[in-house]
Amino acid sequence: MGENTMENGQLIKKILIEGTIEAITGLHIGGANVGMSIGGADNTVVRNPITNEPYIPGSSLKGKMRSLIEKLEGKFTDVKMSNVRKAAYIDDPEHIICKIFGTMPEKMDKNNGKPTSRLIVRDCELDNADELANAKETDMPYTEVKTEVVIDRITSAAVPRQIERVPAGAKFNLRLLLNIYSGDEEEALLKKVLEALTLVQNDYLGGSGTRGSGEVKITVDKLMYKDKAIYENLEDWKDYEEQDIVPQELK
Repeated sequence: MGENTMENGQLIKKILIEGTIEAITGLHIGGANVGMSIGGADNTVVRNPITNEPYIPGSSLKGKMRSLIEKLEGKFTDVKMSNVRKAAYIDDPEHIICKIFGTMPEKMDKNNGKPTSRLIVRDCELDNADELANAKETDMPYTEVKTEVVIDRITSAAVPRQIERVPAGAKFNLRLLLNIYSGDEEEALLKKVLEALTLVQNDYLGGSGTRGSGEVKITVDKLMYKDKAIYENLEDWKDYEEQDIVPQELK
């Protein structure tokens, strides 16, 4: 019975990571330029279509976390496929990166019935929207417009372009859920997720990161969990036992 439980992909725990992402420099995560008026930015940020507030898509954060952890472990390489160059990444469902971030659905059979992605990254909503909405210094609602100049190396002609950015000081809610299945190495999975968040903080988020944009401060405020007993008793999240697992950089 014990062996069957280990192989059936039973969900045994959910770990909730909550915190804040604060923009230290202007943050640009691109959105559609549809509907921009004359005089608007060339490259706009992604916004909630109902509230018009900028946000950080969970897909952008998760993708950045994965790419950095793959590069750190040497699992991200450039290969040529036919006439197209593509980034090759690890796709072994038994590798810890794939256990956390996922791989192709057809690989699931090799993973003993367990989902190939254990990490859920929620969209990060703007936390201090009122502060930004009332700011007199912003160029557009909640955002600034940064003008960059491209210099033609031959003619020295200057070509200006405008990039919309969420200004420094903007704060976003951080919410991640890590699913733990029977047979998982829980501590190793959680440490790898926190390591990926630290890497994002030490790198950048969004576009134009090598030109000053996208520096962020990530703070983990809460680490909680729910297991089978908690769900059956309709109880709320409980504090995770090993709070000291959070790196000092994320506190």
